[in-house]
Amino acid sequence: MANSYLEFERPVAEMTAKIEALSQMGSSAGINIAEEVEKLTLKRDKLIEETYANASRGEMAQLSRHPDRPNFLDYVPLLFNDFQELHGDRAFADDAAIVGGMATFHGRSVMIVGHQKGRDTKEKIKRNFGMAKPEGYRKALRLFRLAERFDMPVLTFIDTAGAWPGIDAEERGQSEAIARNLMELAVLRVPVICTVVGEGGSGGALAIGVGDRLFMQQFSTYSVISPEGCAAILWRDRAYAEQAAEALKPTAADLDALGLIDKIIPEPKEGAHRNYEEAARAMDEVLLQALNELLRMPVDLLLHQRQQRLRGMGIYN
Repeated sequence: MANSYLEFERPVAEMTAKIEALSQMGSSAGINIAEEVEKLTLKRDKLIEETYANASRGEMAQLSRHPDRPNFLDYVPLLFNDFQELHGDRAFADDAAIVGGMATFHGRSVMIVGHQKGRDTKEKIKRNFGMAKPEGYRKALRLFRLAERFDMPVLTFIDTAGAWPGIDAEERGQSEAIARNLMELAVLRVPVICTVVGEGGSGGALAIGVGDRLFMQQFSTYSVISPEGCAAILWRDRAYAEQAAEALKPTAADLDALGLIDKIIPEPKEGAHRNYEEAARAMDEVLLQALNELLRMPVDLLLHQRQQRLRGMGIYN
């Protein structure tokens, strides 16, 4: 797959192209240019570090939905075994924007649920760009209840711009479906671990985001609205997206500083979109540690701590 680069990543793309061209030139001419390539590679590594360290909040929002960023189904084979997808909400339809089912994680049966945006145009349309309708959240709720019945921990993976705002979703009870998921997840009698792997947007993300632990990958974002959507509402002009992002503070570092998440999962130096396997290894380590901690708790203590965690969020005067 050819790499895609965002505008602020352009210097990295140009340096990468130079290194590749120099390496090919040396190979075709039979010249040893290893020393020059190594120097450029070191320079490129430093450039990458500076690029992401100095990225604005608006650029981080772009990074969270990078076209090459791994999605839920990319992570499934890297993190889990024996995945068996389950379909439908048993009431209306099967929403492809949310994928879920049973799997094994380090030998233990778990229920996994995640948003799926799609990769190419055809799949994005099928998945509705990862924006679920009520039947998607009701499917997720069905799986949560099934997990509780068979004493399986729940792992959710958040990556959506938000719930689908169309009139069809509203007619079928979008707000009720999201609210019911929040209520049911708050009292689910099994461990629930939520991870933001891309873009966490509004109630669409929150509907599968209530649990005992909330993690965010380093270059993911989580906010009540996208910077572009906020700019369109406040200024009626998406050109103010950068300004909106600074006000929203949607990055993992921002939410960690506010005490709203439990841990930032580090990504490879160029981000998860350049190395899926390394990103999955870092996530695997964090998820396993958290799951082992939660499984040692009696159910009553688990629920008590979850309630205390949720009630402790925010500042009230």
